[in-house]
Amino acid sequence: MIQMMRGLLAVGLISASALAPAQELQKRPIRMVVAVAPGGSTDIIARLVASRLSERIGQPVVVDNRPGAGSIIGVETVVRAQPDGHTLLLAAGSLGTINSFFPKLSFHVQKDLEPIALLATSPYLLVVQPGLPVRSVKELIEYARARPGKLTYSGSTVTSLQRLSGEHLKRMAGIDMLFVPYKGTGVLMPDLLAGRLDVAFDNVLVLASYVKSGALRALAVTGAKRSVVMPELPTIAEAGVPGFQSAGWFGVMGAAKTPPAVVGKLNSELSALMNEPVLRDRLIAQGAEPLSGPPELLRKHLASEVETWGKLIREVGLKVN
Repeated sequence: MIQMMRGLLAVGLISASALAPAQELQKRPIRMVVAVAPGGSTDIIARLVASRLSERIGQPVVVDNRPGAGSIIGVETVVRAQPDGHTLLLAAGSLGTINSFFPKLSFHVQKDLEPIALLATSPYLLVVQPGLPVRSVKELIEYARARPGKLTYSGSTVTSLQRLSGEHLKRMAGIDMLFVPYKGTGVLMPDLLAGRLDVAFDNVLVLASYVKSGALRALAVTGAKRSVVMPELPTIAEAGVPGFQSAGWFGVMGAAKTPPAVVGKLNSELSALMNEPVLRDRLIAQGAEPLSGPPELLRKHLASEVETWGKLIREVGLKVN
């Protein structure tokens, strides 16, 4: 998927500015909805982006956390909003799983949201609480096999890609761990740090500082390549589970039927923002890969995510309890 994204970038960088006619947003506050609790990677990205976007366009951009119901509450807030660009969703990986987990929802993310800009991708870290006597992916698999259903793991909400990364590992490695749902990464961290939760998957930019301080032990990264932040860590594929790969992503979306001129204006500003050296360096230092390009890049990426993770959800028979 990342290769396809880079190919689209080569074509699409031309169009980011071309898509943006000289039309300004109305001079009133913009609400950027985050569908998880404060403290996690999506919230961190949202606040970085909102702050700089506000400065670029000269009007307030306010982050509004709306966690709950597997991210449905936050997403539906944007789906039901006026399609004028003043209510935006800081979308993350769980957006591609919602309709597979909840097939009877009154909305569909590919039909009822308008792609604006893909911002970044970020692999996850596989970490364990320090009291767990494992120091590698192979040791974790052996430990879990000897204790089926005893180890607990999490990764934010029930519909998150973090959770699905765990399900993906369980399936490929033939192990059984108990998933514990939370309303976001910020909420699960106290349990993980205290040893009440055994294993977690989450973004490098959230977990890196805890790993470096020794509060958590990192075993591997989930992406196709090693992280520039922690190059000493193997990928899960390198560490004994060939073919394993997953990565988080972040983008901005609005309500369906947002006018093309408004989409173009926001895309142009966000693309320029993600190419600012200071912001790029800050994201890269935290393990994220900044991206920029036309709305179509996000549309295609979301379609691929819906297909990939929907297949896993169906085949494993995952349900929301």
